[in-house]
Amino acid sequence: MTASIKPSRKARFGIAGLDDILSGGLTRDRLYLLEGDPGTGKTTIALQFLLEGAKAGEVGLYITLSETKQELCDNAAAHGWNLDEHIAVFELVPPESLFEESQQQSLLYTSDLELGESTRAILEEVRTRKPARIVLDSLSEIRLLAGGTLRYRRQILALKHYFAGHGATVLMLDDLTADVMDKSVHSVAQGVIRLEEMAPEYGAERRRLRIAKYRGQRFRGGYHDFTIATGGVRVFPRLISLEHKTAFARTKLLSGVGELDALLGGGIEQGSSTLILGPAGTGKSLLTIQYVLAAVARGDKAAMFVFDEELGILLDRTRQIGFDLEALCDEGLLFLQQVDAAELSPGEFAHLVRDCVDSNGVKAVVIDSLNGYQAAMPQENALILHIHELLQYLNRQGAATFLTVAQHGLVGDMKAPVDITYLADTVVLLRYFEALGRVRRAISVVKKRTGTHEDTIREYRISSSGLTIGAPLEDFQGVLRGVPVYVGNENDLDLPPSDDAS
Repeated sequence: MTASIKPSRKARFGIAGLDDILSGGLTRDRLYLLEGDPGTGKTTIALQFLLEGAKAGEVGLYITLSETKQELCDNAAAHGWNLDEHIAVFELVPPESLFEESQQQSLLYTSDLELGESTRAILEEVRTRKPARIVLDSLSEIRLLAGGTLRYRRQILALKHYFAGHGATVLMLDDLTADVMDKSVHSVAQGVIRLEEMAPEYGAERRRLRIAKYRGQRFRGGYHDFTIATGGVRVFPRLISLEHKTAFARTKLLSGVGELDALLGGGIEQGSSTLILGPAGTGKSLLTIQYVLAAVARGDKAAMFVFDEELGILLDRTRQIGFDLEALCDEGLLFLQQVDAAELSPGEFAHLVRDCVDSNGVKAVVIDSLNGYQAAMPQENALILHIHELLQYLNRQGAATFLTVAQHGLVGDMKAPVDITYLADTVVLLRYFEALGRVRRAISVVKKRTGTHEDTIREYRISSSGLTIGAPLEDFQGVLRGVPVYVGNENDLDLPPSDDAS
């Protein structure tokens, strides 16, 4: 005789991110509301809720008032689910007698008859099936049949007590098409999950959810991004860096370029963030790759998340100066990911970075660039908060993080599309400057929280042999303005032939 399966204390959705937000799932034998406009994913989440119960041997019942059973099964099949094998679907349709001319009368409204018949049919199905999980889709139909708020609320209360008496965990769906201001069910339900969909001016739609209410249970508040893909809904809980503290030694990490390490006071500290600012073409990506190669050389793994540049171009360009990034990827030492800002929400991107770091033990992370990351954010204030939590999380995992920002302009007074200099532990500034008819590059460190650094401005060059950094530019004044004044001896001015590979 096999032992019976004992249900867990919580009714899980089977959606890892959503169960995490709800501290393990839904408290059993209670009624919950899942609301959102049409197309936000209510039906998909509800089906996953019933399928997860079926895995644990629980009987699931889907009561549909708005979709036919065939439509529901076809939609489930698109995700690879066979409802006939796991879930009982009860399609509630008006009795055929309601459509007969002899049954149409003026003393009894059709809605009154329909509501009574519908309720009796639901109760009978529950009594017969004895389900542990119930989905009722949707409340808009019941609200319309009730005809008024008082009768609607009483009907929901009656259903709630009946379901509770049969030991069922109930998920009621509301598509908000009847009366969005009616909050009758909110006070009756144990918890309320709100789904929202936003359509940006360009790119894919963005979906997010929020736990509006959950009696007697802690949950992760705020908005959480989610997506609908083949196989179901994926939820990306809002990242809270304080929950991910780890212990590690803050050693200094070298770049492999002695002059660069000297400029940075001996190197970059592990578990810190570095922001590289500069106009287009100054070598921001190349500087980050230098640290990626150094990380791999000392036995660490690295990851690059590239927003702006096509990966094929990046691999070809770096191969020309002797950096074979593709080989590092093949060996599993470098994780190179192309990110499409128009298709990826900020929450999904944070989850992507976190999963890569946690699963592979990555200790050097490059985000190139924040200009592309900003394109995924509708508001700059939210962008700052996302970056803050992501940087704090990476720092607490002992990872060295490198971010690039392309400033507007080439010389003179340049502006950055987003100012996060106060968030980064180290800020490196790259500049163009003119010297006797040639465009040259300068590098300086303007901030370093974790130690001292040089206050000099050094020239650097990008050639077929890689990155080289020269001595401090002591004979120039006004380099950061872009048009400096040479105050040294012109005979000492070094002007090598151009060998630019940037």
